[in-house]
Amino acid sequence: MRTAPTILHLDMDAFYASAEQAAKPSLRGKAVIVGGLGPRGVVATASYEARRFGVHSAMPMGQARRLAPNAAYLVPRFSFYREISEQVMRLLRELSPLVEPLSLDEAFVDLEAGGVADDEASARAVGERLRADILRGTGLSGSVGLAASKMLAKIASEQAKPDGLLLIRPGTERELLGPMSVRTLPGVGPATGDHLRRAGITTVEELAEAGEDELVRLLGKAHGGALYAMALARDERPVVAERDTKSVSVEDTYDVDIHDRVRVRMEVARLADRCVQRLRAAGHSGRTIVLKVRRFDFSTLTRSETLRGPTDDPGVVREAAARLLESVDTTGGVRLLGVGVSGLADYTQEDLFAQAQAQADADARAEVASGVAGDGGVAGDGDGVAPEGAVDEGAREGETGSGEPVTSAERRWHAGHDVRHAVFGAGWVQGSGVGRVTVRFETPGSAPGRVRTFRTDDPELEAAEPVPLVEAVAAVATVAAEEAVEGVSPGVEGGVRGAEAVVVAGGEAVVPLPSAGASGGQGKGPSGG
Repeated sequence: MRTAPTILHLDMDAFYASAEQAAKPSLRGKAVIVGGLGPRGVVATASYEARRFGVHSAMPMGQARRLAPNAAYLVPRFSFYREISEQVMRLLRELSPLVEPLSLDEAFVDLEAGGVADDEASARAVGERLRADILRGTGLSGSVGLAASKMLAKIASEQAKPDGLLLIRPGTERELLGPMSVRTLPGVGPATGDHLRRAGITTVEELAEAGEDELVRLLGKAHGGALYAMALARDERPVVAERDTKSVSVEDTYDVDIHDRVRVRMEVARLADRCVQRLRAAGHSGRTIVLKVRRFDFSTLTRSETLRGPTDDPGVVREAAARLLESVDTTGGVRLLGVGVSGLADYTQEDLFAQAQAQADADARAEVASGVAGDGGVAGDGDGVAPEGAVDEGAREGETGSGEPVTSAERRWHAGHDVRHAVFGAGWVQGSGVGRVTVRFETPGSAPGRVRTFRTDDPELEAAEPVPLVEAVAAVATVAAEEAVEGVSPGVEGGVRGAEAVVVAGGEAVVPLPSAGASGGQGKGPSGG
């Protein structure tokens, strides 16, 4: 292990929820819960305000609603979170060529490899500067851990939450780890923790005192030996810049079990198309098509088919997924479907027959559509199934589907998603139902906005792209600078309440947007921050 704390771990604070609070002035300082909103949905992230009620990541959404009935419940906006994540990752790559992202909101950085730190003082300075740069660029806070190993750096960032920095000095690791719960160590989940507790081991110090032989007896050679090394603060894992993607997949969980076989086929085809979109976006192709089906009784079946060569053709993937579905009995109902591609490559070997068949199918659909439309009806395929493209996607990435067919005329407005009205401008969906949608009109740099209700089919209301937070930060900073010149207390009119202007080198005024990290509470679930 190295002798200087030059491995940095960054973890954004309650990332999804903090991003939503920064984008929506009316939610700042309030309980915000992001996740699948259906009865089978789970919490992706809860703001620190929501965590005070006991809500945490991976909790069933129904339980979260019982604990915090007055919180704001929002559907994830993954494209928005990715944009912010890319900004943060760019800042990390300016520090070192060795950046190991773990998810959208956390990553390891080897500062020594970047030549920006070689001792405690320089590492701390880099960490503080990084936090300031992230706040200035995104309006969000992140917590930083610095240590001589990846395990300790991650533990340090967890201890620093929210919105803090903790450096573990080399030589003090065991003293710090000793009184901590065994659950602090990576790889110790509820089952392993309970097993150790029954053996009288609850702290890291007790884990070290038990000895390697005892831990191997209790947990097996690999797990027991690894835990003993971690209890002694030993971790030689390097920061790995790029992890090879092994597979690409998408899946949806449905609020209501799907019993209709035709509907199941349509969902599988839709998932196959989404999977190919993600595959192409990553610049990959793949040879093995995988179908995942979770049935009504929670039994999960996986089927796979390996092609002659790699492909990124949607027709090929759709056909393979459809063939795999034929071997699965779905009579009792389906609660989850997924399609994936593995055996990835950077080139394709086109299946010309599948392409020709896909084109023929498309031509046939177009012919049927034009023929029926000419009679003034709704285009269909004669079996009561809407043509491809006429079915709403339902559950998007990370969202929960309805489990029921959706007509082409139905417009769905997901809570928290961005919209624009021809008269009232940009806003976001507060909720929808019984033919109505409620919208709050505000943007990241505005004051909390007004709420208006429209028909779900209002022609003047349309889905919109998110307003970038970085522009809002710049706009609020400009207003704050002007108010500071006039002797006015900054932050209130711009919708940033309680924030102070900070004048940095060059006279630039920076007003940080309040984030969930500014509030108390330090719990974090598997996906939270």
